[in-house]
Amino acid sequence: MLIDLEDAPGNGVSEFHPWNPHKAAKDIEVGDFYFKRKNYRAAADRYREALVYKENDADSTFRLAMCLEKMGQAEEALKGYEGYLKILPHGPQSQEAQKAIQRLKGTAADAKPVR
Repeated sequence: MLIDLEDAPGNGVSEFHPWNPHKAAKDIEVGDFYFKRKNYRAAADRYREALVYKENDADSTFRLAMCLEKMGQAEEALKGYEGYLKILPHGPQSQEAQKAIQRLKGTAADAKPVR
C-alpha cells in the first residue's frame, strides 16, 4: 500500500527550494527586461520565481507589486507594497510604496458601491 505524503495530516513535509541569491538576481534582471517592454505578466512570473529562490527579497516584492498594479490586480499589489514595507520600512522605495498604498486604497474605496 502506497501512502501519499501530501495527504498525510501533520506530516510537516513541504517542498524545499534552495536559497540561491544568484538565481534570484538573474530572475530579477530578466523580469526588469520584460517590465521595460511592458510585458507585465512575464515580468511578474520572473519576480515570483526570484522570491522562490530568495524569500522576503525586498526588490522582488516591490517589483512584483508594481507589475500586479499595472495588470489591474489592485488587492494583490496592495499586499505586495505592504510586504515590501514590512521587509524594509525605510528602504529606497518606501516612499513610493506608501504612495502606491494610498493610491490603491483610494481606488478600492472609490470602487465600493454606496448604499
